[in-house]
Amino acid sequence: MSNRLFQGLVYQMRDTVDRTIGVVDENATTIACSDLTKIGEPNDFLAIDLGENNDLFIRDGVTYKPFGAKMKAEYAVFVSGTDDLAAKLCGILTISLSNIKQYYDEKYDRSNFIKNVILDNILPGDIFVKARELHFSSEVSRVVLLIRIVSANDISAFEVIQNLFPDKQKDFVFNISESDIVLVKEIKAGIDTKDLEKLARSIVDTLGSEFYTKVVVGIGTVVTGIKDLARSFREAQMALEVGKVFDTEKAIVNYDNLGIARIIYQLPTTLCEAFLKEVFKKGSIESLDQETLFTIQKFFENNLNVSETSRKLFVHRNTLVYRLEKIKKLTGLDLREFDHAIIFKVALMVKKYLTASPVKY
Repeated sequence: MSNRLFQGLVYQMRDTVDRTIGVVDENATTIACSDLTKIGEPNDFLAIDLGENNDLFIRDGVTYKPFGAKMKAEYAVFVSGTDDLAAKLCGILTISLSNIKQYYDEKYDRSNFIKNVILDNILPGDIFVKARELHFSSEVSRVVLLIRIVSANDISAFEVIQNLFPDKQKDFVFNISESDIVLVKEIKAGIDTKDLEKLARSIVDTLGSEFYTKVVVGIGTVVTGIKDLARSFREAQMALEVGKVFDTEKAIVNYDNLGIARIIYQLPTTLCEAFLKEVFKKGSIESLDQETLFTIQKFFENNLNVSETSRKLFVHRNTLVYRLEKIKKLTGLDLREFDHAIIFKVALMVKKYLTASPVKY
């Protein structure tokens, strides 16, 4: 990485500086040079002073100045000539190359640091130490979004998302698997949940409409503090897994909106099976046909309102009452009673959960 950074800057300065300029590494190999033919050449006559003294020195008509972020110099810039101008150019190059290397190293380390935090690959006590080293603000509100690719073409979804969030000092994008991309987004304190969903919607729509890539997005909770990013990431993971079971049509699943589905997802399957047996003592849930289940769904969607549900189903009110009586006879639960309706709703979700056999994290 450093080689490409240095060569990019040296090459840009080639027409400005009427001298041969470049960089050698600690093994005295030229890794960047305005004269491209010299890149990769070893210098058997050069012995860079790798001690703490990074003073200028001259070898074979060329001025050198060591530099590096560590106690020992890792590199040395060189300028052809031994005059004062060569020394000044060495000083300017050293400052420029040191700064650009520090910027990119910090950027890379920050991204790597955040990735290790959310994956729990760093000890809690080390998080604060590393955050201080990287000048990382720990009291900023952030949220983790997990973007999962469902179907794609040759376009890199990772690059598209990186371009959507170009501020590399505040937002971090990285892959954790072939299909999963993580976005750690810095946000304003007190942001509304709907705004986060709009953000996720922009990702889904951009990838879908412009690049024909279908994705689903899980949203964790907003956290303040770097160590809590791991929790937000796990919540985004759970949002996708729970959504895969209970909200199969949704492209965006927010952990804050999972409600009772989140509790059911965490229950042991044996407990769920026992619950279903207890609820449906009179008859199995399988005894309900698709028309009846559809009626139940619409009844719940219309807040247990018989008149409104019959209107939406285009059936007479008495027809709906007859169907509800049929359900009561089969299951012993009268959906017109609030307590019975809650039990039935939970039972349907538990059944859906058992049928899906989800993979837990």
